Amino acid sequence: DSPKGNYRKLKRLGLMPRVQAMKAVKDAATDMNTWLLFVQYACCFGVEVTMTAGLALYFIDEFKQSTESAAALASIFGWMNLFARGLGGFISDIMNVRMGMKGRLIWQFVSMLAEGAMLIAFAYVKTLGGAI
Repeated sequence: DSPKGNYRKLKRLGLMPRVQAMKAVKDAATDMNTWLLFVQYACCFGVEVTMTAGLALYFIDEFKQSTESAAALASIFGWMNLFARGLGGFISDIMNVRMGMKGRLIWQFVSMLAEGAMLIAFAYVKTLGGAI
């Protein structure tokens, strides 16, 4: 269940306190870090969904690709996100171990800043190879 062991066993042995569900929800909802992570994730995922939805049309309009070719090229972005999401989470976990929640927030800020810079660079690319 967790890095420390099985939740049921830990609770039965008294090594893990029982938590009231509503108290946990209230604590999470009133924690500023929760809201920062929520907003950062919403922005990041929003960019991902927008790019995935618009890339095929962009490749058709800008680079005169066929619908099939443009869709295949746009799908590369989605496949890249499968890798990037896992790697980003892994680095976030490392930063959390080293610096606590502050480290996680710093990593997410740096990631979003890099994402924005790459999107700006993408906007100025004039070749299909550069866009891929």
